Amino acid sequence: MYPFDYHRPASVKDAATQANDDALFLAGGQTLIPTLKQRLRQAATLIDLGAIPELRGIVLNGKTLTIGAMTSHAEVAASPDVRNAIPALADLAGKIGDPQVRNCGTLGGSIANNDPAADYPAALVALGATVHTNTRSLKAEDFFTGMFETALGVGELVVKVDFPLAKRAAFAKFRNPASRYAIAAVFVAETDAGVRVAVIGAGPGVFRVPEMESALAKTFSAAALSGIAVSADGLNEDMHATADYRAHLIGVMAARAVASLT
Repeated sequence: MYPFDYHRPASVKDAATQANDDALFLAGGQTLIPTLKQRLRQAATLIDLGAIPELRGIVLNGKTLTIGAMTSHAEVAASPDVRNAIPALADLAGKIGDPQVRNCGTLGGSIANNDPAADYPAALVALGATVHTNTRSLKAEDFFTGMFETALGVGELVVKVDFPLAKRAAFAKFRNPASRYAIAAVFVAETDAGVRVAVIGAGPGVFRVPEMESALAKTFSAAALSGIAVSADGLNEDMHATADYRAHLIGVMAARAVASLT
């Protein structure tokens, strides 16, 4: 690990003030700390967000569920408000990693890192969530810009995420048995804005499947997805799965998610 200056601000304003081009924000640390130890990343300044109370909490207000950026996966999974308002989101959070990861990892840290196999981006995109930073608000599809890349600028950090309530939603994940990251996973949601199908794990970033969305908008059933083939072009291929296999898994996981709701 390279040497760095360490700061633990007490407010979002203080955190943003201490940020610069060579600074990194520390949320749950489940990805950042190992990469710093292995010298895969370097920071002149590390800004720990763990002492900022305004970044934590879960609030259900009307048709919107708001989750603070420093809320852990375990808190999301166990929250009665999340379980009652968007059960699929609680289910997703409960399937992330292992108990240590779920108790240390955070919503904001996960989406800011934007690992292509991370689970939360699928929920944000499928539900049409809004990401609020300390300077602006972004629709989920505008927030995620590429593999390990987001729209966040220097000194900008995630404060909270607003999730519109779904009429129905489900998450199905085919995970690597060792890492528990998704080889392919699908979040299906029907909201007031329509039906969305979001995929993670299979490609370099979260993406939607318009053909499945159109089919489900007409008939919300697993049978409606029969015959819809997802192209393997551009999908991930590694020692765990070929691109063709991941393409096949998308259809299987989407059908499983829909079948759980019908």
